Amino acid sequence: MAWGVFLHYPLFFLAGAARFLPQRRRFALGCVGVTILIVLVCVDAFLIEPHWLEVSHVELSSAKVASPLRIAVIADLQTDAPGRYERRVLARVQEEAPDLILFVGDYLDVGDPERYEMMSRRLNGILREADMNAPLGVYAVPGNVDWAGRWQRVFAGLPVRTFERSATVDVGPVALTGLTLRDAANTSLSIDETDEFHVVVGHSPNFSLGQIDAALLVAGHTHGGQVQLPLIGPIVTLSQVPRAWASGVTEIEAGQTLVVSRGIGMERGNAPRMRFLCRPQLVILEVVPAESGLQR
Repeated sequence: MAWGVFLHYPLFFLAGAARFLPQRRRFALGCVGVTILIVLVCVDAFLIEPHWLEVSHVELSSAKVASPLRIAVIADLQTDAPGRYERRVLARVQEEAPDLILFVGDYLDVGDPERYEMMSRRLNGILREADMNAPLGVYAVPGNVDWAGRWQRVFAGLPVRTFERSATVDVGPVALTGLTLRDAANTSLSIDETDEFHVVVGHSPNFSLGQIDAALLVAGHTHGGQVQLPLIGPIVTLSQVPRAWASGVTEIEAGQTLVVSRGIGMERGNAPRMRFLCRPQLVILEVVPAESGLQR
């Protein structure tokens, strides 16, 4: 489809302009105009938006926190050649000085085993250079493009807690539940309530459709659709949640909020490496005591 829209269509309209220019000047100029529009969209989608990072600050409030809490959400790095862009993103994370850092899966999108190992070492080195740390810790869950049994090597030797199994850990003022890929995709998942401010993080947002007794649900996977259309939104979300939930902040019910990041990277392999009206996103969550803002 991408080849058709961005290569064949412009050639078709230019041929139409050349064919009808002498007899139907307005039609020919219209063909030229459509071609220019397609080229501009192509430049934006392939050259500008993919690395035009947006840092989104989201404020939530809860009676279960006694002091402000800052959480950085890093979803879908999804790269096959970690480099300057990933260094810039991770440096920006540290500039935000988060109390807690959550990696939400899909780190490397590489199909060849030898190259996967090489890129794992490279991304690990970039994470070391960025000095990824936070007072309340750094935590990572698996994504659907991550190799089972190997994805943890991205974080080898780093102060990062990875979740091979779904578990709930005590993180100071927060109870954090990290989900396996299978549990994150489970629309019937059940998680009990805790006394602390409870955060549940999983790669897919599907788990939010289950019985989740938690104040904050964090996910990625959808890339916000990666391509969005005006008045329509994301074309494809690859999840079972309602389209409106697949990107951004959704108050599922009073006291429960779902946050789905558009992610940092893009689909790889045979997929077109593009974003349109859907910039990559680093989410910074500001959780404040209920008295300081609206109750959520």
